[in-house]
Amino acid sequence: MGIKNWKWFAVLVAVIFAGGLFFLGKPAMKEVSAVQAPGLPADSMQVIQKRGLSPDDVFGALSTYVPTGKYDEYYMFASGGHGGQVLVIGLPSMRLLRVIAVFEPESWQGYGFGVKENPLVNKTETIPGQKPKDLSWADTHHPGLSETDGKYDGQFLFIGDKANGRLAVIDLRDFETKQIVDNPVVNNDHGAAFVTPNTEYVVESTQFSVPLGGKYAPISDYQKEYRGLATFWKFDRAKGRIDGEKSFALELPPYWQDLADAGKGPSDGFVFINSFNTEMATGGIEEGNPPFEAGVSQRDMDYLHVINWKKAEEVVQQGKFKVVNGMKVIPLDVSAAEGLLYFIPEPKSPHGVDITPSGKHIVIGGKLDPHVTIYAIDLIQQAIEKKDYEGTDPYGIPILRFDAVKKAQVELGLGPLHTQFDNHGYAYTSLFLESAVARWTLGDDKFQAPEKPWTLVSKIPVSYNVGHIAVAQGDTVEPDGNYLVALNKWSVDRFPNIGPLLPQNLQLIDIAQTGDHMKLLYDMPIGMAEPHYAQIVRADKIKAWEVYPEVGWNAETQSKSNTAATESKVVRSGNNVEIFMTALRSHFDPEHIKVKQGDHVTLHITNMERTRDATHGFNISNYNIAASMEPGETVDIDFIADKPGVFPYYCLEFCSALHLEMMGYLMVEPAE
Repeated sequence: MGIKNWKWFAVLVAVIFAGGLFFLGKPAMKEVSAVQAPGLPADSMQVIQKRGLSPDDVFGALSTYVPTGKYDEYYMFASGGHGGQVLVIGLPSMRLLRVIAVFEPESWQGYGFGVKENPLVNKTETIPGQKPKDLSWADTHHPGLSETDGKYDGQFLFIGDKANGRLAVIDLRDFETKQIVDNPVVNNDHGAAFVTPNTEYVVESTQFSVPLGGKYAPISDYQKEYRGLATFWKFDRAKGRIDGEKSFALELPPYWQDLADAGKGPSDGFVFINSFNTEMATGGIEEGNPPFEAGVSQRDMDYLHVINWKKAEEVVQQGKFKVVNGMKVIPLDVSAAEGLLYFIPEPKSPHGVDITPSGKHIVIGGKLDPHVTIYAIDLIQQAIEKKDYEGTDPYGIPILRFDAVKKAQVELGLGPLHTQFDNHGYAYTSLFLESAVARWTLGDDKFQAPEKPWTLVSKIPVSYNVGHIAVAQGDTVEPDGNYLVALNKWSVDRFPNIGPLLPQNLQLIDIAQTGDHMKLLYDMPIGMAEPHYAQIVRADKIKAWEVYPEVGWNAETQSKSNTAATESKVVRSGNNVEIFMTALRSHFDPEHIKVKQGDHVTLHITNMERTRDATHGFNISNYNIAASMEPGETVDIDFIADKPGVFPYYCLEFCSALHLEMMGYLMVEPAE
């Protein structure tokens, strides 16, 4: 369909939804004739009639269609769950634009298959006491974009690995992972990664309590020996790396910490982490004990953790910490004595703590309570100052009086989890058990809705069992009220039968209109991962490179490589063979590499191209080596030529008409 026809199509849809010439309440679009829709091309109407499309179908199609050569308005960065990676999705098209390789090998990007310039291969000990692990999978949950003044700045992305207690740094100039840090104190996380308003720290908190530092303790010693942890990884923006020497952590009681969010504006300086299992249940169904799901859900309230991170930073500078495997850790008794940690009762089994755009309010959804509970930072600070406590927990941490800090409660429905915000004064909360998203009004915040404050306005059903949601820039000080994405756990009947393992379903919802107008636009199957959380940023905030700044670029250091060469050469020293290779359409130079069995071979390959999208790949048959070299990039590969024979190497990326001719031979002469 041509552009001219699309213009008429848009006119038609405007007429449909304005209640003008079209439909007048009739349910089937096939009832519309060309007379009722003057100017609509006959072939367009035939398509609509043949497919039996409804007005909502057409509206969704037009709302999400991005014409050829045009770009999406937003990027959505979604976690990949136990796919271990990060997904980049364009909005409103809902097209998958990129899978960023993070914790798992990915051969198309040459990630984890011999190239030294990625953290899966170059496992240096970047954190004191850290021991590199040979892990080949991960469970990514919560991506966090870097911020400046509480706004996304489009420079870096962070992602946690729940399964193994790791954190990764992604540079958005080239959308590649630059650093993976392994927490030396704990082996799991969940509240990761969340940043402070100027990305001073990347916050990582545990999910499941364990003995700190990798020690062993029997489960019977749970309350005495098991602990949670909140880690504040210091981020060096100039280097684009986490600085382990300047990082620190707070020991937490053995409750199960969950999600986290950093305060902003009036709440800047605080980090909020919700929790469950304040019962400190230890399970053991095989021994006749209550199962975990029963044991951790007995109390009506759990504890919202309130951490004064700026004050904790000062306490570390005063030397009031212990060292666990090289990490500075503030003990629980120090946190209690110095006023670093407070608890607030929160509805049981929460799975979301979200700060409103003004920074004045903290919103909690408890899965087993139909309300969202809103706390006010000014009330929290007053309660701390007045020592308005309900008492202390078993570890001496003060518990602020619930009614002293509560601002409001809004009854939304079954299973409230995660909340996001727009720029019209509305909040949006996912309802897991109800399979819906609720829209409700904020009060006394940065934006103000026309309806009564702290009131449920409307709901939209989703398919099915929604966990997290993402609104465009909906967890910053400048939310954008156009789109919401529901990250649903089940898809059931939404897509064709592809066997028992079903995709997750991401649903795009139009929230641009105020009041009770929310409209479902699109279903997107995700068939390689389970996105848990996502953040949506305006595309114009991302300043990615089209090609690397100059030929011979080291993507790990983001600087000129000291192994780059504009012409090929071979340097031999004993059984060490160093090859400087160039790649340029449509040949490698050299095309013959001759070594002996047992030689240590080092390849330095430079992509000489300066044309956008002129990527070359490299592999050696039977040697498990794969590289992707974007225009201007230099990669370094080390291997032992332990298999004698003749092994082709060739370009993996179809780069020109003579792509198939872009190859060479590694000839490994048998040892005597």
